Amino acid sequence: MQRSPFADVVLTAGVEVPYRRQAGAAATGDLLDQAFAAALAESGFTAIDIDGLGVASFTLAPDHAIDLAWRLGLSPRWCMDDCHGGASAINMLQHAIRAIQHGDANVIALVSGDRFEPADFKQLVEHYNLTTRTWLRPLENGGPNSLFAMLTQRHAQQHGLTRRDYGALCVAQRAWAALNPRAVYRTPLTIDDYLEAPLVADPLGRFDCVPVVCGANAVIIARADLVRHAENVRVRALQCRYNLDHQAGDGLRTSLATIAGDLWRQAGTTPEDIDVVSVYDDYPVMALVQLADLGFAPDGDLRGLISRVAARELAVNTSGGQLSAGQAGAAGGMHGLVEAITQLRGGAGERQVEAARLAVVSGYGMVEYRYGMCANAVVLESDPRGAQ
Repeated sequence: MQRSPFADVVLTAGVEVPYRRQAGAAATGDLLDQAFAAALAESGFTAIDIDGLGVASFTLAPDHAIDLAWRLGLSPRWCMDDCHGGASAINMLQHAIRAIQHGDANVIALVSGDRFEPADFKQLVEHYNLTTRTWLRPLENGGPNSLFAMLTQRHAQQHGLTRRDYGALCVAQRAWAALNPRAVYRTPLTIDDYLEAPLVADPLGRFDCVPVVCGANAVIIARADLVRHAENVRVRALQCRYNLDHQAGDGLRTSLATIAGDLWRQAGTTPEDIDVVSVYDDYPVMALVQLADLGFAPDGDLRGLISRVAARELAVNTSGGQLSAGQAGAAGGMHGLVEAITQLRGGAGERQVEAARLAVVSGYGMVEYRYGMCANAVVLESDPRGAQ
């Protein structure tokens, strides 16, 4: 097999500060600090080794990455603020890899997370960007739930799906969450529970809408010859595409559909070879759209895809996904990446996918006033060689 263009860089830690439903006393900076410390402990590096820092957060403001670097006692050679929401982790990962390859840094920490009070979340969804503030806020439309309810209606009509079909995905992810001690929502969920839950925005019910929580995640990327332990993860392929349709499409196709071919060619593999899948799941419809765009339903049979997910023939969002583990703001963009790293390092406990070697992670987000503008994906591999 051809040598990967990413072979000289590895992911050597992936951690999550336990998500919580209530904000608690810790500020956003405190949560990011905790994630950073946990990532250091897992990687074997110390703060003095870290010469690059990337940060994604909605509620760290008015502070930025450089303010957090000062708080953490870092003097980085490379520093990045990211604002790509659900696509933030893979976006930062792309830049961090190139920084290491070009000698701008040797060991980079990427952190993301948020702490929300109810007023914080209301402020975020009403002022998400200029178009949201100008065109949607005056309508009092209820935020993203109404947008994705309409998208789900369109998707269901196009593919002949019912609420029960979308519910099967939620039930499957809750079953994974029951095996994840860090998931916020672990109570078993049946399809009847799903169907009987109150509607939020028809056809979306309570369990279709990602729950807002507080928490943080972190990963550490390093030059391969510097890593301190053998359980590392390598990148096989990484592709990004933003603002594909200029908000003129129907929302049922993301940029992943245009980059999937290059992603699999660069990885030298196919969807059939993948052991673990993490797709950004703010709503079940978006998980299905991304899975289809990545090639997991090549015949267009979404009911067949849903059956495979429900039967665990395809291990999707094994943490429980954001729908059961919770969405900690910008940390949602890194949650699936951390889960994939955990699985490939064999550290997922009861939910461990046997002999997991390959994973694909997608990012999606930054809704303008209709649909998300950002989509990216990365194929990861457990490091067959270990520490250098």
